[in-house]
Amino acid sequence: QVQVVESGGGLVEPGGSLRLSCTGTTRTLDFHAIAWHRQAPGKEREEVGCISSGSRTTYYADSVKGRFSISRDTAKNTVYLQMNRLKPDDTAVYYCAALAYGQLFGSCGSQVDAWGQGTQVTVSS
Repeated sequence: QVQVVESGGGLVEPGGSLRLSCTGTTRTLDFHAIAWHRQAPGKEREEVGCISSGSRTTYYADSVKGRFSISRDTAKNTVYLQMNRLKPDDTAVYYCAALAYGQLFGSCGSQVDAWGQGTQVTVSS
């Protein structure tokens, strides 16, 4: 059973950057597409984006397109969410999810093998 852990959250000023990590702790993530989601207080969980197992395909929500990017380092068994030009609206708990498949076809899909515990990102001056 794959397990993932997020790290890298914190407090950042508007316009700043932050990089979140999603690390596989029990098994390789090589065969899993990885998705990032976030949930702000009082709001439903929102999909941020995802990356295929071979890093060939990525998808992003319109709200983060052009500001966020997802990449993976297979040697470190880690997937990153690089967040630039952060806004107060980006404040949320960010979760990564190991998906039950590696390839992506038009969207991230929703079949999740494992969720991380989440990491808080707060954008405020």
